[in-house]
Amino acid sequence: MTSFHTHRARVHDTSLPVHRRHSALRTCLTCFAPYGLRATYHHLTVSARMPRHLETDPDSLLRAVDELHEARELWRAGAEEYAAQRRAQKRSGRRTRPVPPWWDRYRWGPLEAAWHHDPFLHPPLSLPDYVQRRNALLDGAELPGCPACGEEGPAVPVPTGHGEAGLCRSCARVLTPCPCGRWHGFEPSVRFGWSRTWRREHMTDSGEADPRWPGVRGAAGTVRPAAQHPVHPPS
Repeated sequence: MTSFHTHRARVHDTSLPVHRRHSALRTCLTCFAPYGLRATYHHLTVSARMPRHLETDPDSLLRAVDELHEARELWRAGAEEYAAQRRAQKRSGRRTRPVPPWWDRYRWGPLEAAWHHDPFLHPPLSLPDYVQRRNALLDGAELPGCPACGEEGPAVPVPTGHGEAGLCRSCARVLTPCPCGRWHGFEPSVRFGWSRTWRREHMTDSGEADPRWPGVRGAAGTVRPAAQHPVHPPS
């Protein structure tokens, strides 16, 4: 299995060409990506201010991988605590998990998150803040607002063909499922391929999000997804 720490070290290795350090960051994301690979990469490009041409600010790669590393350490601590609790529960005869961990659903996030379909829609939190919030909820904390981002505003209604689903207006997580009882994917109204996101076409050379880029999220960004064919969650 690829080592996160090995590739993090390569991102930090200034003797390597910047494109190889960038590729090492992508490999780190295959090991840990709280929002999923594409959405987590998009988040890091914005939070670390990664310019379109990395040669103008190679240190942005360090900011990105260090944020990812901090979040991963918080996740590891939460996962170890959860594993210890499960061992104790099994010893007492409780074999069924009372609450599945947040990281064990659709790999790095819940199915009811539209950012799996549109990587520009994801929580506005830093990755460590997101992991801390999800760990706290798993531990039984009662936190207000959207489970993913804490947004307390009303949900945005999105037609599904069978009714309506209510999406968080900040991160597009499904807060109110469709009354049909089935899971839905949410198709973005404007599509951009992964290669364009990978090349950071949504960023400027100064490391700012390009306001002319149609995929840049706004206050009402969650109105962009439109429901597509319903699908069952994986077993």
